[in-house]
Amino acid sequence: MGENLLIALVSGGVTLAVCLINNFLQQGRTRALLEYKLSELTQRVNKHNDLVERTYRLEEQVSLSDERLKELTRRLDKLEGKEDCGC
Repeated sequence: MGENLLIALVSGGVTLAVCLINNFLQQGRTRALLEYKLSELTQRVNKHNDLVERTYRLEEQVSLSDERLKELTRRLDKLEGKEDCGC
């Protein structure tokens, strides 16, 4: 009976050691993969944020251009005598 117990304990110890080594190695690989993915995601988010900022600037420029065009149209109509008389 003592011999079977010793064999079981040794087998269990070796199995535990192999599992611990495997988990340690997998943890390093997993960490490296997560860091890589996080880096890639950060780059994509930065690109997206840059695009959003450029879009806001373009929208502001279009709005200013629209206002300027309206003002120039009013001036041209006034010069041509096409003012709205309110009739």
